[in-house]
Amino acid sequence: MLKIENLHVEIKGREILHGISLEVPDGEVHALLGPNGSGKSTLLMAAMGFSGYAVTKGRVLLDGKDITHIPINERARAGLGIAFQRPPIVKGIKTKHLVAICMNNGKIPGQDTSMRKDVEILAEDMHCRPFLDRELNSGLSGGEMKRSELMQLLAQDPRMVLLDEPESGVDIENIALLGKAINRLLGRNPEPNGKESLKEKRIQRRRSALIITHTGHILNYLFSDRGYVMIDGYIACEGNPRELLGTVEKYGYKECLKCVV
Repeated sequence: MLKIENLHVEIKGREILHGISLEVPDGEVHALLGPNGSGKSTLLMAAMGFSGYAVTKGRVLLDGKDITHIPINERARAGLGIAFQRPPIVKGIKTKHLVAICMNNGKIPGQDTSMRKDVEILAEDMHCRPFLDRELNSGLSGGEMKRSELMQLLAQDPRMVLLDEPESGVDIENIALLGKAINRLLGRNPEPNGKESLKEKRIQRRRSALIITHTGHILNYLFSDRGYVMIDGYIACEGNPRELLGTVEKYGYKECLKCVV
């Protein structure tokens, strides 16, 4: 679903990523670990196409299509979605209106009763209903803000999801709830007995994801198929994410420096 080939990325003339290559197959969830400042967020921002992240070499492919140099809105329409580490507060637009626009393929919906109902059902499912009438991310706690981001992603209905440190700023009590919401987004915890909490297919599909994490805490609440460790803009190693996390917890990221030449 997502393939990154020999990616080199510069910020203000300084190279941050030095030939990153990884591949997330359709329906798999991969985790990217690494210390702060190692280039993890840069990888996600460059893959999504944000300005200021200059790709000087290599390619980003989504479902076999080269998206390296297409605009960010076209990447979103192609099925790539992102949740930020620190989501911005947007004044003047209510959360429910943005979610409705996402569910309506980017168009402003009319006075459609069924659309309003679908937004409310989705918000209920993601534990976001209390702040539908608030301005986007305004006055929300860390955990509420992250759940709101996930709700927006689910409304957007991407095929490939990029999650930037979802546990950042979330207290321990809310990480479990956040993990459940992420699993819901990725289609990894279907309702028992075939019960559907939302009739649209967006909540049924098993999505691909690349999740970056510094602490690794979020991996205790969701299943990941493969893991990587990034150090100073290089992939130091890859393998079973639980084993990688165990090594990091025991020895620290300094042990991974031995694998970077």
